[in-house]
Amino acid sequence: MASEAVTLSVDGPNGTREVRLSSPSRVLWPEPGITKLDLANYLIAVGDAFVTANGDRPLSLQRFPEGIDGEQFFSKNPPRGAPEYVRAVTVIYPSARSHPQLVIDEPAAAVWAVQMNTVVFHPWPSRAENSDNPDQLRIDLDPQPGTDFDDAIPAALELRTVLAEAGLDAFIKTSGNRGLHVFAPIEPVREFLDVRHAVIAAARELERRMPEKVTTAWWKEERGERIFVDFNQANRDRTMAGAYSPRALAHAPVSTPITWDELETTDPKVFTITTVPERLKTVGDPWATMNEHPGTIDTLFGWWQRDLASGLGELPFPPDYPKMPGEPPRVQPSRARKEP
Repeated sequence: MASEAVTLSVDGPNGTREVRLSSPSRVLWPEPGITKLDLANYLIAVGDAFVTANGDRPLSLQRFPEGIDGEQFFSKNPPRGAPEYVRAVTVIYPSARSHPQLVIDEPAAAVWAVQMNTVVFHPWPSRAENSDNPDQLRIDLDPQPGTDFDDAIPAALELRTVLAEAGLDAFIKTSGNRGLHVFAPIEPVREFLDVRHAVIAAARELERRMPEKVTTAWWKEERGERIFVDFNQANRDRTMAGAYSPRALAHAPVSTPITWDELETTDPKVFTITTVPERLKTVGDPWATMNEHPGTIDTLFGWWQRDLASGLGELPFPPDYPKMPGEPPRVQPSRARKEP
């Protein structure tokens, strides 16, 4: 591996910045032979769309110092020596602790993150200056064993209809793996728990319409061969790979925004670090206008309250969360004690 460094010129809203990249020939994705320099050039090529989607948000960096097959860890606050154009914002975690979290405001900051061996970028669904109130409703459609990407497509289309009935415009992207991520812009006026409950309401409505195809069952043993509607991705400090973020999978895929018209003919495997820059040049960014017309979760929250009144209560939180009011026991059904 070469030890020499290179300096990259990165254009942005504050002019051109020079970003130093050490070990540019370090291979991050062994199968296609994609290097650290290749990743930096990718982020320069998609920089504007990347920052539009992920900028001005608390962000976690998933870092792989020896490539995707090696050890990994998450960074949340800027490390010592971060350049002055990389800022932080204080956020509150579920434990009630406060902590500084990294924020990316321009393409040079994303390239600097590559210098830190970042592969996957995980933005919060809220803005840096209003981190307690999400401005995105996010739903992860996660294929379970026995299902695949093609099974998630009809679920996504019906979910779009559900959200439209609730007054929300839905946008979609590939997860970079086998699933789909559905986003809806919302006014940042409600806190995370309310938004989580809105997601659960939408998920339950989707489940009513497609009971053989989708599930809200938190325990894997109950899901069967269905698409899991992952409501817990809506929780505070729970994130998914951002739009245009690479994924740490063998063929270097990218979590890629697509149009609804593309969905039924999309092959997510074709969206990679090597192909997405040209796609942006020719197709444009399907998410460019996402933030122009945010909606509200009022209708979905009304559905949540209706379901509560009919006996449908809270769903389980992730195991690393504090115990929440109304939450059912965190015990796998097969391990739960039977009443005598």
